[in-house]
Amino acid sequence: MKKLSSSEIRQMWLDFFASKGHHIEQGASLIPKNDPTLLWINAGVAALKKYFDGSEVPPSRRITNAQKCIRTNDIEHVGHTARHHTFFEMMGNFSIGDYFRKEVIPWAVELLLSEKWYALDKDKLYITYFPSDLETKKCWMDAGISEDHLIPQSGNFWEIGAGPCGPDTEMFYDRGEKYDPQHIGIDLLKNDMENDRYVEIWNIVFSQFNSEPGKKREEYKELPSKNIDTGAGLERLACIIQETDTNFETDLFFPIIQEVERLTGHKYDENHLAFRVIADHVRSITFALADGEMFSNEGRGYVLRRLLRRAERYGRVLGINEPFLYKFVALVSEIMHSYYPYLDNKKDFVAKMIKAEEEKFIKTLANGESLLLKAIDGKDTLDAEDMFRLYDTFGFPKELTMEICEEHHVKVDMDGFNALMEEQKQRARAARGDRQSMNKQSFDLMNCTLASEFIYDKEPIECKVIALFKDGEKVDSITTRGEIMLDRTNFYAESGGQVADTGEIENEETSLKVTNVIKAPNKQHLHSVEVRYGEVKVGDKFIAKIDEERRLRIMRNHSSVHLLQKALSEVLGDHIAQHGSFVNDEYSHFDFNHFTKMTPEQINAVERKVNAWISEAIPCETKVLPIEEAQKMGAKALFNDKYGDTVRVVCFDEVSKEFCGGTHVSNSQDIGVFVIEYEESVAAGIRRIQARTSSGAYELIKHRENLLNNVKDKLNTLSFEDINNRLTALLNEKEALKKANEALNDKLSFINSQMMKNSFIERDDLSLLVSYQKGQSRNELLSIIDNLKQGKDNYIIALLGDENGSVPIVVACSKKANEKGYKAGALVKAMAQVLLGGGGGRDELASGSGRDTSKVEAAIQLVKEMVK
Repeated sequence: MKKLSSSEIRQMWLDFFASKGHHIEQGASLIPKNDPTLLWINAGVAALKKYFDGSEVPPSRRITNAQKCIRTNDIEHVGHTARHHTFFEMMGNFSIGDYFRKEVIPWAVELLLSEKWYALDKDKLYITYFPSDLETKKCWMDAGISEDHLIPQSGNFWEIGAGPCGPDTEMFYDRGEKYDPQHIGIDLLKNDMENDRYVEIWNIVFSQFNSEPGKKREEYKELPSKNIDTGAGLERLACIIQETDTNFETDLFFPIIQEVERLTGHKYDENHLAFRVIADHVRSITFALADGEMFSNEGRGYVLRRLLRRAERYGRVLGINEPFLYKFVALVSEIMHSYYPYLDNKKDFVAKMIKAEEEKFIKTLANGESLLLKAIDGKDTLDAEDMFRLYDTFGFPKELTMEICEEHHVKVDMDGFNALMEEQKQRARAARGDRQSMNKQSFDLMNCTLASEFIYDKEPIECKVIALFKDGEKVDSITTRGEIMLDRTNFYAESGGQVADTGEIENEETSLKVTNVIKAPNKQHLHSVEVRYGEVKVGDKFIAKIDEERRLRIMRNHSSVHLLQKALSEVLGDHIAQHGSFVNDEYSHFDFNHFTKMTPEQINAVERKVNAWISEAIPCETKVLPIEEAQKMGAKALFNDKYGDTVRVVCFDEVSKEFCGGTHVSNSQDIGVFVIEYEESVAAGIRRIQARTSSGAYELIKHRENLLNNVKDKLNTLSFEDINNRLTALLNEKEALKKANEALNDKLSFINSQMMKNSFIERDDLSLLVSYQKGQSRNELLSIIDNLKQGKDNYIIALLGDENGSVPIVVACSKKANEKGYKAGALVKAMAQVLLGGGGGRDELASGSGRDTSKVEAAIQLVKEMVK
């Protein structure tokens, strides 16, 4: 077996399949594009689903890749096992309707065993297959694998909902007796037992059927296009080839572990779990942030926050109580540089984001601990709701909650907490909806290669129908609704954040309403139509008429977004990058990275710049160029988007140059006017501007003017200029009244306390006062108690009030009373129990609340009986 680095293993995989005629597909971003069923790209095939379900035609029928992935469904297991990771790389080879078993199995044997390639030991290679898939078994034997190394397994069938499915075959490598302490041997594999001896290194799925819920597998229909989908984990192969005990000792992880050793002074062997969690999680966080994700309290950003906080916790276990994860970003970039050189340009930005999040979490730990201590004060069990709130709202790790509770001899309601966690998961599943993970193939659309031309012209054009479909299936005619393909069209198809054109397709006999336009698998524009009258057939000639006024509004909004991005860069800084956009005929959205809310001055500055460029009447020029030339001229591109060899660049002189396939005005002055409607946060570190142009901007300005007129009338001012002075005067008046009210309340509390001083009951040297104060709030009761305590050194004061239908309770006990066994917290609990409420606090001062106002007198008598 060769000694190879992880980089050499990855490159060897790609080189091997390139030699077999495969196109090397660039790895996709970890953030799924146009796939709401996925939180992350979590498998090698995930970014290629568009090819397998037929929604897009692949660049080649043979594809190979090395795809970065994140899986976080069981984060808690990471670090406890030898091979479990949140971030990993899946190497794959894929056939979309090209080769099948007879080709891929001999290739697998060649790649794994040949001296030219990985040169693994043939005697240590074992294969599982689906019991009825005897063709696969024969192919392995024909390739030289002995029958006693072929093991049938009923679980070897890949199927996820409706869509492509089929049997699979898995390759395992025997690492020897060292990893089989009970000497069970091959039964570990035959009985599918969890073990560290036989490690799965590669899985090949023979995707040949269309799964249909409710039918037996033997009833599934064969796919019109049979596929191969494979996956081999780089980390596992590295573990085998580099002969390490676990994946964590490979060159993918161990440099990070060694740096943790240097930073902490602890050795890896002292605490494998802590070192592994840190090494794994910092890889996930680094790549996810570099791919454009941000920390947040929802979705992917929430996952990243969980990963960081879990790593931080294990940093605390190793004695690190300050930000430290950010220090590993450069090392991750260095380890992965050969295949992911883009990390080098992102590492400083990513490190800053991680450090800022770490600093926030350190504060969260302090705040969370304070909240937790309050929640357990006077209790013997922490409520599940409090624990869940700390975990879900404040990000306080449950493990720390359990640790602190144990230190304070407080039990934890884990069953209740787990039930609340399960409810949260159910809500998340429901929110994601009943979306299918892999669509059924549309054979007709996949194989429609008819030529169709898109023309950037808003004037009506002549065209001819070249194909008709209904729900993706080819039809001869349409009389109600369906999809049509034209030999030439000026209807823009939805893409690049711009909505599709709408309009009409008509001739003398037939009128069609175009409601939407999308791109078919082979990039033709597919028009969704409703038949107003007549019938449409292939070969019919029509006049295509887009809604020109709507198109013009869209063009204005789209062009303004290009100018907006440039203005943001000049006002906020060069770090500004697009994180999404949406353009329709009413408004535009532009999402960009920025850490703080824009100030009104910054918003005004951006707005002024865009309008200045509009007034300069800058011509708009579009160029179709080789991508290298476009990049040299400084044209901006979306980081996560993939582009072909040639690109379309939209230029407003030297002000703005962007890769863009959308529709635009011919001159900036055609935009008219630009107004920012609002700026808001849409995720952690991501801001959104909504803007309007031309008549839309005018309507927004008039709307704001009407609101100001209403305010002016209500304030009884003569002009807009007087509004600010009038509001300032009213706010000052409100503040003065608030202070006067507080002073009066203080006086009333003092008078009440003076009247109550004669109500103390003297018991030996202890002064006791128990009283119900109708209409008094908790804060007012506290103020009265402060006055009553003056001049007394041994007292118990218990006051009940009346606030919004509940009974606030406040009890104060002197230290001398405490020494006699009287505790404020215990007295509050006793009173609250009578009043059907709750409460607690310190020995000297405690508070609570009751719900049953009819039991006030009983609560008062109870305290008098308890203090003897």
